[in-house]
Amino acid sequence: MEYLTLFSTLVMGNLQYVLLGMTVMILLALIIFININIKMAKMNRRYRKMMQGMEGVNIERLLMGHIDEVRQTVAKVEQLSAACSQMENISKSCVQKMGIVRFNAFEDTGSDLSYAVALLDGNNNGVILSSIFGRSESRSYAKPVVDGQSSYFLTNEEKQALELAMKKNNPS
Repeated sequence: MEYLTLFSTLVMGNLQYVLLGMTVMILLALIIFININIKMAKMNRRYRKMMQGMEGVNIERLLMGHIDEVRQTVAKVEQLSAACSQMENISKSCVQKMGIVRFNAFEDTGSDLSYAVALLDGNNNGVILSSIFGRSESRSYAKPVVDGQSSYFLTNEEKQALELAMKKNNPS
């Protein structure tokens, strides 16, 4: 009991300081309350903006749907990458380089109607097609090429066409 009377006389003797302290604490609490309300309003605006057009949609379900879409996209990219690699391998055996030489095989014919064409793949394998055009006849020849070499005798024009083709860079 003695403590209670001591406390009571202490408070009553310093009432203006007690009221001043409580007023400062109330003002401080008001400032904190206003600050929290401002932050809450900003967060609420961001939330509404994020959820715009999503009435009734569960965020977890929405995120899971996006994760599934990303997984499907990754799988599709992997499939496309494998298909691209397969097409690159196939294209190595397709004609990628070509050299053409036109020439006049005989002096008694008027123009460069004869030709030699070298068609090579990415590994310098392919064929040399040549046509010799004469006054009364035309002859065509096909000579295989493996690693830039032919097992058949090549004319100067055929060699020139082969060199032209082999100088070209592979597109792949």
